[in-house]
Amino acid sequence: MKAFLKYREVWLLAAIVLLIGLISMRFPGFAAPGNLRQVFNDTSILMILALGQMVVILTRSIDLSMASNLCFTGMVVAMLNAAHPAIPIPLLIVIALLVGLVLGAINGFLVWRLNIPSIVVTLGTLTIYRGATFVISGGAWVNADQMSPDFIGLQRAAFLGIPVLSWIAILVIALFFLLMTRTALGRSIYAIGVNPTASVYAGIDVGRTKFIVFCISGMVGGLCGYLWISRYVIASVEVANGYELNIIAACVIGGISIAGGIGSVGGAVLGALFLGIISNALPVINISPFWQMAISGSAIILAVVLNARGERRQGRIILKKAEAA
Repeated sequence: MKAFLKYREVWLLAAIVLLIGLISMRFPGFAAPGNLRQVFNDTSILMILALGQMVVILTRSIDLSMASNLCFTGMVVAMLNAAHPAIPIPLLIVIALLVGLVLGAINGFLVWRLNIPSIVVTLGTLTIYRGATFVISGGAWVNADQMSPDFIGLQRAAFLGIPVLSWIAILVIALFFLLMTRTALGRSIYAIGVNPTASVYAGIDVGRTKFIVFCISGMVGGLCGYLWISRYVIASVEVANGYELNIIAACVIGGISIAGGIGSVGGAVLGALFLGIISNALPVINISPFWQMAISGSAIILAVVLNARGERRQGRIILKKAEAA
């Protein structure tokens, strides 16, 4: 039991249960299964994006351009659907994945081949991709009446009583779990975050692995481009503006270390869910927008403090073992 409680995810899950309990005292219907299912569905896109960001952060990098990738890709598929409504939705999703992959590959190439810090690269492409969205759209919007019913309806449909969007999130979570726990790439991602130099001696191509994780985050951004536009039925240059901060916040709250090498799929999902519960619950219980931001910010700061303390504690254990040897 004591070993079980050492996992950050256990404490985060307990915090989520406590948060739901506190909210239910003010709004009893919040803990109803139907409402919790809706909260999960509302948070699905953030969960998927947090997983894409997670693999990048684990390698001691960061992708600030995910929201702009989402915006650009969403505009591409929305314009295609408006101009050619006969294009099958699965093909549009594949196009979204490929467009996102290209945008992610640009980030990865600049980080890998030109050895430019990822924060600089993605800060630049953040602006470039959003500017490109304006160029291809001419500043115009694509509205609901221009989108086909299939484009809008796919992820709004339900299977076994659960929205398709939630099933997509569950599928992505399962794929990332397999990637991080059952593949050589997953082990390489963790190894690079722990010690890039030692990873080279272990035969891991650090630059190539970073290129791959940026491609993964790009594909995730592309997928969410379609999901976002079809859910909120509007494509514009302002879509997901500033949302990259929410994505990073979900990772940090979930215990993904900005220093790399520490974090899990479960942590990223729970971090996103924590933010989703806050964003869904606070307006219901009449908390002002200012306090909503203050509470979210406080949660992020607390998570960073807990992460830092945990990493220092691990460092002391390593030093003690070295001294004993």
